[in-house]
Amino acid sequence: MEKIASFTINHEILEPGIYVSRRDTTPSGDTITTFDIRMTRPNRQAALEPKALHAMEHLVATYLRNSAEWKDRIVYWGPMGCCTGNYLLVSGDYTPRQVLPLIREAMQFVAGFEGEIPGATPRDCGNYSFMDLDGARCAAREYLAELAQADDSNFSYPA
Repeated sequence: MEKIASFTINHEILEPGIYVSRRDTTPSGDTITTFDIRMTRPNRQAALEPKALHAMEHLVATYLRNSAEWKDRIVYWGPMGCCTGNYLLVSGDYTPRQVLPLIREAMQFVAGFEGEIPGATPRDCGNYSFMDLDGARCAAREYLAELAQADDSNFSYPA
């Protein structure tokens, strides 16, 4: 079997950033851009704790789907299985720099969030108690610090 594209990225040198993982065209001709929202250094830094990642999923998905500017273009936000970041799928052809302000806003929302996590009830979530809000806030603050010092290398996959 042929390796899928995401398994050809050199994770040994991948840094936190925002990367275009793929662009797909739907049968109706629409473009879907998949972003790799890489929050840690794979295999060189601790992965995100699954409970924190789950809380972040609920918070960021809620934030994005309520964004006046972006809500109609958000297709999906969810965690990577390796727990080193998240995927953002957006309807349209976008670059990392175009979504950078949105990602910063979403991470600021998580970093400062207080209260009940949206959808964290037995009725609304299949594992509602598997959440760590403090861990999500900490991860968001750390990622914001990474983005503050990002340069072009943090927006295109290494060769």
